[in-house]
Amino acid sequence: MAAPLVVTMPACSVRQPKFGVIAVTLTRRDTLILATSAALASLYGFGPALAKEGDVLDVAKLAQVAVPDRVLGSADAKVTVIEYASPTCPHCATFHNNVYPQFKTDYIDTGKVKFILRPFVRNVLDAVVFLLAEAAGEEQYHTVIATYFKTQEQWGTAQNPRDALLGIAKQLGFTDQSFEAALTNQELFAAMEKMREQALDEFKLEGTPTFYINGKQLTGDKTLEELKAAIDPLLA
Repeated sequence: MAAPLVVTMPACSVRQPKFGVIAVTLTRRDTLILATSAALASLYGFGPALAKEGDVLDVAKLAQVAVPDRVLGSADAKVTVIEYASPTCPHCATFHNNVYPQFKTDYIDTGKVKFILRPFVRNVLDAVVFLLAEAAGEEQYHTVIATYFKTQEQWGTAQNPRDALLGIAKQLGFTDQSFEAALTNQELFAAMEKMREQALDEFKLEGTPTFYINGKQLTGDKTLEELKAAIDPLLA
């Protein structure tokens, strides 16, 4: 049996974290993505907070990313909302579980907003969730991520997170074989690393969740009212 690999995972850096430091034990066989990742140590947290709330980034620059976007909403929408999220971030889960459903009803489903959820991989569990979402395909991508946000406390604090993640994946239609196959996608994992470094170095992202509303940065688990205040003037 392969020796276990112990990963120390911090909580997300926006506001007060809900999770403390969690010891995560995975075998090298279970997650081959770890075997060749020399940059794994850099997944454990953020650099210094350099961006400011309200800063505006070039929209064309924001569009140039390593992982193709999974877009929801009308391609002709006046407003584009990009969210960088981490599945292990409790503030991301708060937003997606409590705010996003009504936001989707009011803005995405009505064609007012084009919404893009981008991976920000802070640790190996984030990587696993996004690898599974990509493996599930475009139609199920957002469903997979939403399911892991809803069950975050189950797998995020589990003694054996690999088994917890697998159990939820099976509810979504994965098998043992397809689960393990998803985690061997080295090309996608490398692209997610590149996207993380771009967000930190070029976009000066300071925490998760971070939103870009037609390029304007908002950081933290925003309420529906806060998003409305930023979006509605752009729809006039």
